[in-house]
Amino acid sequence: MAYTVVSVFPVTADTDEIKRQLKENGIDEANIVVSKSNVESGATADNYQEDEQTKGFFEYTFAHDAEMLDAYRRHSVGKHNIVVYADNMEQAATANSVLNRSGALEVYRKPAENKTDIPEGMTEEEYNGIIAKAKNNLYFLGSERVYHSNVIRGMDDPMDDLGSKD
Repeated sequence: MAYTVVSVFPVTADTDEIKRQLKENGIDEANIVVSKSNVESGATADNYQEDEQTKGFFEYTFAHDAEMLDAYRRHSVGKHNIVVYADNMEQAATANSVLNRSGALEVYRKPAENKTDIPEGMTEEEYNGIIAKAKNNLYFLGSERVYHSNVIRGMDDPMDDLGSKD
């Protein structure tokens, strides 16, 4: 089974060094995505709109867990994401370990009531950030994510009553 490992880093993180460490631990460069956040002026962590590519990635990746979808969306605004696509659980665990040692931020995950989805031999903390989903060519993070402000300046409706754009 294929896995996706999602991590969030502060903007001060040396993403080139983290990528180098992942490659040294056997992760193919083609399976590593470094995505940097670009928050337009006027957008805040509570008042923003994601670009369509970012929205599609998060909705596809966390479709099974609305709480994690919301947590990763909120924590990713204004920060860097590193996503690793792994062919098996061993590779995913290695990537997750490298990312955590490199300073990945902890994204809240409520304790699991039913821990049957966590592979044997792994703790819940080790498993956090690993999603049992394969790489999808339609839903991926680009190298830069853009967050637009939700604040509407001027008229709410860009059309006048005759159907003409302002």
